[in-house]
Amino acid sequence: MSAVEFQNVGKRFDDWVFRGIHLALPAGQTSAIVGASGCGKSTLLQLVNAVYRPDEGELRVFGEPVPTADVEAFRRRIGYAVQGAGLFPHLTVAANAELLAKLEGWPPDAILRRRRELFDLVGLVPELDDRYPHQLSGGQQQRVGLCRALMLKPAMLLLDEPFSAIDPITRADVYRQFEQLREHEAVSTVLVTHDLREAQRLADYLVVMGEGGIIQVGSPDAVAASPANDFVRALLASASWSAR
Repeated sequence: MSAVEFQNVGKRFDDWVFRGIHLALPAGQTSAIVGASGCGKSTLLQLVNAVYRPDEGELRVFGEPVPTADVEAFRRRIGYAVQGAGLFPHLTVAANAELLAKLEGWPPDAILRRRRELFDLVGLVPELDDRYPHQLSGGQQQRVGLCRALMLKPAMLLLDEPFSAIDPITRADVYRQFEQLREHEAVSTVLVTHDLREAQRLADYLVVMGEGGIIQVGSPDAVAASPANDFVRALLASASWSAR
């Protein structure tokens, strides 16, 4: 079963970003989209979240076409986390994580229980609840952002280079916490990243994009074992990546 299906999808702004995208991302796994800057990785993600609409073709999420009405209800089934966490600076750590559940009208005890469950999974101690984002490290901020994205128990999690602003030592720790979250939540995840080492560490399925479209898809090891062309080979070599 596919979590997301692109069927001959094209998107343009002034010019075409890409055309003829045919892609199925597996449900219940982490798919990583990698490629050079400007190739349309983030645009694919924003199409899934209905930020943009395809200019041609069809996109199906959860087995259904992306709706044109009641988009907010559709988006509540999708968690979204970005580079730099995107936390509201005037809200405490607890308030940032709980915001969506409060807007949804969850009972206070259910909100508290869910937030504590997520915070425990990523190692955010209760002493941090009343702090503000600027009082946290980059790694802590990113963990709060992940918890906020997962607060409503979404069926899908979209990650747009969420770990790229974190230093390498902290990033390794955040990866471990993310893997714990994924194991606990069992959510279909789409990760956009420029870091192939990150994709190798976190992804079950790999999508390599180049200018104008998709070059190769498959498991990370399958792509590494049989690169589709010189571009993919160069990309793998830049990360010193070979099949395990």
